[in-house]
Amino acid sequence: MPPRILQSGYSTLEYEVAQETVSALARLGLELEAALSALAACPRTPSDDAARDTLIRHAGHALWRLVVHREACGLYSINYVLRAYNVPNQVYARMTPPPMARTCQLKT
Repeated sequence: MPPRILQSGYSTLEYEVAQETVSALARLGLELEAALSALAACPRTPSDDAARDTLIRHAGHALWRLVVHREACGLYSINYVLRAYNVPNQVYARMTPPPMARTCQLKT
C-alpha cells in the first residue's frame, strides 16, 4: 500500500507543477500582448520617439521572458511566438533580459 500512496503523491505533485507551468506561460503571454498593444497605440511621430523607444524596450523584455520560459518547458520554436503574437521586427531585435535591479550598495 505505501508505494500507491507515494505514486498518488507524486502524481499530485506533477499535476501541480503542470498547472503552475501553464499559468506562468499564460501570464507571460498576456504580459507580451499588453506590451505590444501599448506599442501599437503609441503614435509614430518624432516627438514620441523616446516614448516609443521605451515601449519597444519593454516589449523586448516581455518577449525575452516568454521565450526563455517556453524554452525551459521544452518549447524551442521562437518562430511560433513571433507569428502567434505578431511581434514586430524592431521588438524582436530588442529582445533582451530586463536590467537587474541593484539590491544593495557596496561599501568601498
